[in-house]
Amino acid sequence: MASFRGLSCSIAFCSLIIIFFVPLVSAQLSPTFYNTSCPNALSIIRTAVRAAVARDRRMGASLLRLHFHDCFVQGCDASLLLDDTSTFTGEKTANPNNNSLRGFEVIDAIKSKLESACKQVVSCADIVAVAARDSVVALGGPTWTVELGRRDSTTASLRSANTDIPGPTADLRTLISSFSGKGLSASDMAALSGAHTIGQARLRGQDVITINKTCELLRA
Repeated sequence: MASFRGLSCSIAFCSLIIIFFVPLVSAQLSPTFYNTSCPNALSIIRTAVRAAVARDRRMGASLLRLHFHDCFVQGCDASLLLDDTSTFTGEKTANPNNNSLRGFEVIDAIKSKLESACKQVVSCADIVAVAARDSVVALGGPTWTVELGRRDSTTASLRSANTDIPGPTADLRTLISSFSGKGLSASDMAALSGAHTIGQARLRGQDVITINKTCELLRA
């Protein structure tokens, strides 16, 4: 059986996958989802994220990127956290993820704290989503409302992770097509791509060309 590294997400809480990009069941999500069942959930996540970003400011971008890579494959269902077993292959070893993603240990630590506060209540998918928001805020960025109530997936797709997540060398047409397939516009693409590094990145010549072309497209 697939397992979450260092986490104890119960199978009883993994029956429903909430799709992020096409919110077919958005009526079941609510920013107050844990107000009764785990009233301190958001403050626990926020405190842990602030501490992690204070230790390493790069962790803010890493947590946001973790959320993006999770959502781009099967929706925001924490499938990215599933470890490989002898009978299961997760998404961590996909080319866009392997030796690239950071922040798993922060999510593990948050889950451990939440399990102590309210056992088997807060989903890993919600932890990743809230941690992404709180990491941006911790770095001085804007906040936004996170709808809660996602359930964790017991499945993952290495193939989809390899084919769906845009590669670092993808050209503009490929990027636009990839995001369009998720119901996202060119403007969404520009915002999400920049958000990977909270608006900061090392630029090579091709990067500058791509950015200029994107700006021209968005102005059109």
